[in-house]
Amino acid sequence: MREKAFFLALLGVNTLLLVLQIKGLSISYNEAKILYGDFSLLQSFLNLSLNILGHNDYALRLPMILLHLVSVILLYAISQFYVKRDRDRLWIILIYVLLPGVTSAALVVDNAGLVIASLFLFSYLYLRYEKYALGLLPFLLMVDPAFAYLFFAVALYGMYRKDYLFIGIGSGLLLVSMRLYGIHVGGLPESRFLDALGVYAAIFSPIVFLYLFYVLYRRFFAKEWDLIWMIASSAFLVSLLLSFRQKVEVQTFAPFLLIALPLAAQTFFHTYRIRLREFRGRYRVLFYSAFIILILNVMAVFYNQWFYRFIKNPTHHFSYPMHVAKELSQVIHHNKIRCIDAGNDKLQLRLRFYGITQCQSYRLENMRTSNGKKVTISYKNIPVYVTYVTKVNK
Repeated sequence: MREKAFFLALLGVNTLLLVLQIKGLSISYNEAKILYGDFSLLQSFLNLSLNILGHNDYALRLPMILLHLVSVILLYAISQFYVKRDRDRLWIILIYVLLPGVTSAALVVDNAGLVIASLFLFSYLYLRYEKYALGLLPFLLMVDPAFAYLFFAVALYGMYRKDYLFIGIGSGLLLVSMRLYGIHVGGLPESRFLDALGVYAAIFSPIVFLYLFYVLYRRFFAKEWDLIWMIASSAFLVSLLLSFRQKVEVQTFAPFLLIALPLAAQTFFHTYRIRLREFRGRYRVLFYSAFIILILNVMAVFYNQWFYRFIKNPTHHFSYPMHVAKELSQVIHHNKIRCIDAGNDKLQLRLRFYGITQCQSYRLENMRTSNGKKVTISYKNIPVYVTYVTKVNK
């Protein structure tokens, strides 16, 4: 009972921290493309939220936070199949919510949050009901093209188990997915292997990523090949193989590696507890080092605006694509302007979310003009964007 109370408290604190971050974020160009682009399941969720809660940043990002909370609850349920102690399950959840990639997926409007929640749902249903979980797979086909790697893992697992049901469903859905979405393998051979590993390390933090890799490697030689291991290891291996020839969108593969967290926790706690207390020191150092790095990473995300003080070119800031637009729209609205030519298609689409349409009555200029009004957007008293609002004389 006490552990469940801690779990709910952790869930509440995590939700509060995420909601508090929304105020400092603007819609990015990629997010605007999802909202105003071709139809998708995520777009439907966003429009439903915007229709209910109004056209604002909170309504835009709350669906992602809700998907994140669903993922956390599902991971907590999945963990019971790998660790016996409720306290260990809490540690898994704490590590999970502190992962840099998970924090980003909980705030950034992207299919990653939907993929993670859907993948965790399938994993839980499989661990609980086994073959009955396969009934969910056809629905996942419509969620995201990335689930082709899940179908591939299901087919491989079927071959390993000599289970024709898994082979048939996995192979069939894989072929349908490739027919619908295709798969790009091309370009001249160029090694992006180290780049891919670097992105993985950034998403998971270096120590956690290395330990996940170690666990997958160790279970391979121990032949502990359950479906969860197969999903994580096959997607990871495919991403590395592709990286030898082309640039890989690691964000597409990372959700499949997240499901290996309970496996890593099971291995760590078992290895830790079979040793006498005096021989557990290096494991404690490993755990606390990883935990400290995760805390620092989360603080860097939550307090990212302070980094503008140390960056000469603000556009090099990792969060710059999610800044400026909201503050700029507020200044434009304050001047009783409802439409403007941003001179930039990406910025124009972002301003659309804040009620600024495109017209030729006003325009944004990079250089000072005789009748232009200077607008400066600053964070922590550091100017990061300067433009001039100019009325066009016809």
